[in-house]
Amino acid sequence: MATTRTANAHWEGSLLEGAGTVSLDSSNLGRYDVTWASRAEKPEGRTSPEELIAAAHASCFSMALSHGLAGAGTPPESMDTKADVTFQPGEGITGIHLTVRATVPGVDNDAFVAAAETAKQNCPVSKALTGTTITLDAALA
Repeated sequence: MATTRTANAHWEGSLLEGAGTVSLDSSNLGRYDVTWASRAEKPEGRTSPEELIAAAHASCFSMALSHGLAGAGTPPESMDTKADVTFQPGEGITGIHLTVRATVPGVDNDAFVAAAETAKQNCPVSKALTGTTITLDAALA
């Protein structure tokens, strides 16, 4: 069964001087401030589209990797994934780098890296982001 998740953005003013909010409506988890400065300079307590993409990618990748490992009979005990989304004003998103460290009993590092590469290629967020380069650093903890 398909699901739909909803977020809303409200913006006032020009790009450089304006400000807005983004709300996570499906989960009702909150409303977050966003500005051009939080996107292109320092966050200073505000978020950006790239940070939201990073959160989505890190969680999706972790789910895909966990599923793949469990399907192979070696579910992870724990996994920590970081997604770094690089934004260059005037160009857009220029790359995403995933870093994952995990504790997976019964799996050697080569098998883990192979499973992580498969997850990187097949997680739905990775597939949605095919317009940018996605790199991976995977290793057992």
